[in-house]
Parts: sequence; C-alpha cells; structure tokens
Amino acid sequence: MHWLEVVAGALTGLIVGLTGVGGGALMTPILLLVFGIAPTTAVGTDLWFAALTKLPATRIHHGRGLVDWQVVRRLWIGSLTFSVLTTFWLKWGVLPTGTFPFLKGAIACAVLLTSVGMMFQTRLHALGRLLRTTDPERFKHLQAPLTVLSGALLGVLVTLTSVGAGALGVVFMAQLYPLRLTPSRLVATDIVHAIPLAIFAGLGHLYAGNVNFTLLGTLLLGSIPGVIAGALLSSRLPQAWVRTLLVIVLFVVGVKLWLSIL
Repeated sequence: MHWLEVVAGALTGLIVGLTGVGGGALMTPILLLVFGIAPTTAVGTDLWFAALTKLPATRIHHGRGLVDWQVVRRLWIGSLTFSVLTTFWLKWGVLPTGTFPFLKGAIACAVLLTSVGMMFQTRLHALGRLLRTTDPERFKHLQAPLTVLSGALLGVLVTLTSVGAGALGVVFMAQLYPLRLTPSRLVATDIVHAIPLAIFAGLGHLYAGNVNFTLLGTLLLGSIPGVIAGALLSSRLPQAWVRTLLVIVLFVVGVKLWLSIL
C-alpha cells in the first residue's frame, strides 16, 4: 500500500462529495501523470473507483430528499443506452490495441472540456433561467429530450475516457433545470446519475481486464471517508471557491496531459 494513493483517493473523494465533480476528471489524470498507469487501465480502474466512491454519498443525499429522480431517469435513458453502444464499439476493434496516445488525447480533451464547461456554468445557468422565465412552455417542452441527449453524450464520454459524468452532468443540469435544482439538489442528483453509468461502462473494461484491483482497493481506502465527509459538508459550505479552484486545476492538468502525448 502506498500512502500517496490513499491521499489521492481521499482528496478526490472529498471533492466528489462536496461538488459531485472529480471522480474521473481528477482521478484519471492522476493515475496517468502521477502513478504512470496505462490509459486503458486508468480508465477501467477509475470507473469502478468513481462508482464505489459515490455510493456512500448517494445514501446521505437520498436520506435528505435531495435527489430529483425524474431528472436522473431522463439522464439514464440516454447515458446507459449510449454507454452500452460505446462498449460494443470498442469491443468490435474500432480502437486498436496499443493506441495509448489516442486514449490520452481523448482524456485530455474531456478534461479540458470539463474545465471550460465548469468555467461557464454560471453563465449557462443564467441563460437557462432567462429562457425558462421568458418562454416557459417551449423550454419545458424541450427539457426532457435535451436531458436524454445530454445523457447520451455523457454515456459516450464516460465509457471512452471515464471523464464527464460529474462535472459535465452538473453543467448540463444547471442549464436545463435552472429553477428546479438548487445547488445541493444539483450535486445529489448528479452523483446518483453517475453511479450506474460508471458501473455500466466499467463492466466492459472489467471484461477486457482493464481494472487494477490492488490499486482500486488502495484508492478506496482514502476516498470512502473523504466522500462521506464531503457529502455531509456539501449543504453547509459555499462551493464557489472550491469550484473555481477545481476549474483551474482541471485546465492545467488537461493541458499537461495533452502536452505529454506530443
């Protein structure tokens, strides 16, 4: 057991509990850049890390009545369906063995997209609020199909890179449900949606032998206490400063990951 792996798991778990973000966007780059794990193993291990880390937080958020299950079901229709389709796409050999630079590039793009999405989340939320109040009937008519479409995009991204379920899910929901989801409900709903998605995507990687169970166990030793602490604090602490710092970190990590393949 390496203490650095426990610390990495604890910090990631704390951020996931506080913001709903970081399971993939933080841990996958950490596995690649800090621990030197192969991209396929990093993605497969991180998917199970994200799913198991978020389970304790789900129980806490559900017990507080913070989960919007209708929104979760709409996201699942798109995300779980396209996760399965992406798994089949990978299995059929479209992605040849040994294309580590391609996977690293995809992960880097997903992390950068996540940071940009989080950076503009407030503006997107304001735009959603404006559309919701000025043309409520049309907005509500488009809400469900756009939520399913957002879930489909998340399903592809998460299965391919393990990144996006938390951060981009929050961005999409903040725009599509600007009045309905308070910050605490947004975090809770996003976490609950991400767990089955990570499991669905993780099953394909598990079958392919891309999961390092020893590393996974060590990371979870730190992340489980971390995510419980974060979930308990999420409704009591202002999240703006945490998210701002996270945006900066993700952008720097994404650029560094991209430069590592050049």
